[in-house]
Amino acid sequence: MIEWAILLQILWTGIAMSSYFVLLTVAFALTLKVEKLWNFAQAGLMGIAFFTMFFVVNKLGLPGWAGLTAGLAVTVAAAVALEAGAISVLRARNSGGLTFFIFTLVFSQFAAYVLTFLFGTEPETIYPSVMSPVRIISNIAVSDWDIQAVVTTIVLVAGLWAFLRFTRDGQFMIAVADNAKLAEIYGISANRAYIISGAIAAVFLTVGIYLYGTRAGVTPDVPLVLVLTSVIGTLLGGLGRVFAAGAAAVFLGLLQSFSILVIPSKWQAMLLYGVLFGALIVFPRGIPGWRPRRVQAPAAPAVASPSPAEG
Repeated sequence: MIEWAILLQILWTGIAMSSYFVLLTVAFALTLKVEKLWNFAQAGLMGIAFFTMFFVVNKLGLPGWAGLTAGLAVTVAAAVALEAGAISVLRARNSGGLTFFIFTLVFSQFAAYVLTFLFGTEPETIYPSVMSPVRIISNIAVSDWDIQAVVTTIVLVAGLWAFLRFTRDGQFMIAVADNAKLAEIYGISANRAYIISGAIAAVFLTVGIYLYGTRAGVTPDVPLVLVLTSVIGTLLGGLGRVFAAGAAAVFLGLLQSFSILVIPSKWQAMLLYGVLFGALIVFPRGIPGWRPRRVQAPAAPAVASPSPAEG
């Protein structure tokens, strides 16, 4: 009989460890919702973010906040440049979905190759030690890392919800996600929405890989594996359901944590692949009932036209 204290410990640890899964999945789902793009280039952006932070902290000897700031700046700039210099060009040429998929995947593979050339293949962490002070609360071990990860994730996800719900650019992003051509008729710039969504995703990716890199070793190939979890969470949550995808990421984190009670740890990766295949076959549109409250975009001032359609 397993004690309740053990189950509660696994539950808390699973919630804390799922924090970076949530951030990475929300980034992937947001890009898919707004740009209609399965953006596997996010793996390359994760690699850029991590090794920028690693270089600043370990090679330049600067504090962690400086590394995180540098990682955010470089990754957001890379995401915006990727959107403006490549993806927008493919979009203007009316390229097919396969072209975008190949391009983003090749970008990530190229980024991994360059990072391997520069930093090698040994796992690296942002800080020399991944240990964090631990306190016991009601017989549950709670580390400072756990608290930092959970609070940071809640703040970022809540901030994104508020941005989409209450800001003009956020509501315009929703309008573009619903119908980009109709949004442009109402004077909304789809390109601006794409760039903003890419920049927001870059922030989530950077913070997510920062949390991961302060807990476990990272090689240039690890981001591609993490993207797999983002894809699974996005499929489970349902295409276009950004926050439901984040909830699905929590489910995946808990599934991995509790699976140690029944299967050896070496099979946990296989478990994720099993969930992926199941999601594709059983829930191709996401789990029923996981649809969040829809955020409506207001109609922007219309250009001269007789009775514009409802936004």
